[in-house]
Amino acid sequence: MKKLYLPILLSLCSTGYSAMAQTKTFTITESSVAAPKANYQLASRFSPAKVKKMVYSIEADPHWMKLSNRFWYAYESPSGKEWYLIDPSAKTKKKIFDKAKLAAEITTIIRDPFDAQHLPLENLKFSGDEKSVTFEVKSSIDEPKKDRKDKNAADSTQKKIFSFHYVLASAKLTEIPNYSKPKEKPKWASVAPDSSAIIFSRNYNLYWMDRENYKKAVKNEDDSTIVEHQLTKDGVKFYSYGANGDGENNVENEKNNKKRRGAYVLWSPDAKNFVLNREDERKVKDLWVINSIAEGRPTLETYKYQMPGEAEAPVNELLVFNFGAKTYKKLNTSAFKDQDFSLWDAPSLNKNRDNEFRPSIWLGTNSKIYFSRKSRDLKRVDLCAIDIHSETVTPLIEERFNTYLQTSRPGLVNDGKEIIHWSERDGWGHFYLFDAAGKLKNQITKGAFHCEDIVNVDQKNRVLYFTANGRETKENPYYLHLYRINFDGSGIKLLNAGDLDHAISMNDEARFFVDNSSRVNTAPKAIVKDNNGQVVMELETTDLSLLMATGYKFPEPFTVKADDGITDLYGVMYKPFDFDPNKKYPIIEYVYPGPQTEAVNKAFSKSMDRTDRLAQFGYIVITVGNRGGNPARSKWYHTYGYGNLRDYGLADKKAAIEQLADRNKFIDISKVGITGHSGGGFMSTAAMLVYPDFFKVAVSNAGNHDNNIYNRWWSETHHGVKEVVTAKGDTTFKYSIDKNPDLAKNLKGHLMLMTGDIDNNVHPANTIRVANALMKAGKRFEFVIVPGQRHGFGDLTEYTFWKLADHFNKYLIGDASAADQVDVVEMEKEIEQKK
Repeated sequence: MKKLYLPILLSLCSTGYSAMAQTKTFTITESSVAAPKANYQLASRFSPAKVKKMVYSIEADPHWMKLSNRFWYAYESPSGKEWYLIDPSAKTKKKIFDKAKLAAEITTIIRDPFDAQHLPLENLKFSGDEKSVTFEVKSSIDEPKKDRKDKNAADSTQKKIFSFHYVLASAKLTEIPNYSKPKEKPKWASVAPDSSAIIFSRNYNLYWMDRENYKKAVKNEDDSTIVEHQLTKDGVKFYSYGANGDGENNVENEKNNKKRRGAYVLWSPDAKNFVLNREDERKVKDLWVINSIAEGRPTLETYKYQMPGEAEAPVNELLVFNFGAKTYKKLNTSAFKDQDFSLWDAPSLNKNRDNEFRPSIWLGTNSKIYFSRKSRDLKRVDLCAIDIHSETVTPLIEERFNTYLQTSRPGLVNDGKEIIHWSERDGWGHFYLFDAAGKLKNQITKGAFHCEDIVNVDQKNRVLYFTANGRETKENPYYLHLYRINFDGSGIKLLNAGDLDHAISMNDEARFFVDNSSRVNTAPKAIVKDNNGQVVMELETTDLSLLMATGYKFPEPFTVKADDGITDLYGVMYKPFDFDPNKKYPIIEYVYPGPQTEAVNKAFSKSMDRTDRLAQFGYIVITVGNRGGNPARSKWYHTYGYGNLRDYGLADKKAAIEQLADRNKFIDISKVGITGHSGGGFMSTAAMLVYPDFFKVAVSNAGNHDNNIYNRWWSETHHGVKEVVTAKGDTTFKYSIDKNPDLAKNLKGHLMLMTGDIDNNVHPANTIRVANALMKAGKRFEFVIVPGQRHGFGDLTEYTFWKLADHFNKYLIGDASAADQVDVVEMEKEIEQKK
């Protein structure tokens, strides 16, 4: 091998002796190690837009029918879309259409070309007798909009919609003549169960109109012949009977005040009464965001936003309206200072899913309403009943705990003669049976597992169907399953066994259910089972052939110990699809701290941006839980971070990486990155500041870095607020929390902060305060304002992904080539250059 001899000049400087220049000859081989490169090309193959063209339906989503146990669903694969009619009783699966024949008939009528693989049927609905269906097809024909105001405006035309009627038995197709697609029902309308009246708000007060006038409003909201009636007159902004115009800037808000807005009311089943939660926010302090890229002048948006510990709290009032008399009463629900309450709506029937009209009905009977009230510190919760005739509020079930309590809608048995109540009183989420007066009859479920939702209450057979997780040994405890159990706690039975995460849809008669199941490393499957857990028939397995053809490989689930060396944590590892076990890879942890959820996939997902796609640049990417991260385990696990909301999950995140690096020599533990959004934004920055010699690079998006200025409900709930009662009986609340700006001096690694400038959830001030503290501490970091974007970054999500990738690639891989370019080439090459 040829050798190259180079003279190298070395300058040695030291206090106490003079520097001398020396010449020394080094021998260097001609071959040199190539500079590391991030694999931008591979990452670009798995953008959300491209994944949509490789992976289609990942579940069978049933539309249960009213007259039988049958259901239909649509399912899409690389071969096109198909519509199926399933009869579990007969164990039959039939295609609703002969698509080739149907496409030819539609083409003949519309005179636009269609074929069996490209048949864009929309809004499919079964007839009342379930013997035929109707559907719509959009054509290429331009027609004027019926409500257009300017015929020369660019949006004055629309594509003509054709509607068809199709008889299942004869396969006869007919066009519905002179069809005009109905307008979407107005979002402001709260329609009575018998459709006799519609409630809405205008200028902060309640109004109503009858059915005939509502039909006019659906056709044209500005119809001057519409007759409406005012129900209240004292509503004002922020003490409204309906919507305040949240999300509107101040100019829009003023302009829209006289327009119809929604009013969230719940009707009695007989449509004679309705209930409303009226909230007085006038003393709650204002917050603002400025949209700098609004058309014309930048716009100001003012909204109410209570921060932790603030005394100025909203006041909730429960109003019951007698619609016939057009009167209402304010009920005395008071029990706790700054209390909040939850009004529940009645569970909707699955068979009514496709109904054009689905009223909001209160949980209860014509004369009784059930709701919960909660103390501000959430250590006290009462389940209460309202008798609307006597106007009395009766506490039925009390929950008391030393950390915060969670609530769930109760199940009513025989209109409330018995109540199935969810509680964590024994340290696990379980169901309990109470009588109508709130006396405990028995605990229904028990054991070291977590019950999630009531699926069906079989009153006749006294059987509860419910979902739960953590009961099956040797499984990931987050995998959800369906169970049945008798009201007396006997006869518990698993109905969908399998070491997979399950999502179910059961028919209202509790005869059959569709079970969609998968893990992160399996293709999703859908089957039908009966109420004893017997397989009735298989439906679908997702076709992943196009995805696999790209070289895609499933991620790998793993288990590690928490920092205490005892608690099991569950995670997922994502590798580059060109993974070489002999190489060393930097590792990036994608995080969300909880406590309401952990950012760890259980089932197969098409959302790959923050995990699979990021790994393709040349990283090992992991997601893993942490103590305090998820309510789906024990109460101890869920509330582990109570009182330590900034730091509680960090030691576990660090311990997980250390254990994985010990097991896998391809992980380079000297190159650790961390990233997250929202709570993950504040956690990733906190990690850089609490463990500055371990976490080297971070991208923190939309983080609530200063929980003193995040919203009261999230911060006070999960961190805790102290209720202080003086000797005189006065009650105040004290809140104190550690925050990221306090540790700015600790930063050693490379941090990028991002925030949307009109984020009215996690206010930009959270990120700006960290930036301010870092600047004052003399730290270099990157700060990205995402213009005109709310909390999720909206249409700049793809741009921010590449910005994030550039930052990691520069500092973890050592490839700054893309970061130094002006154009984001991977985005531009996907855009059609039409000019």
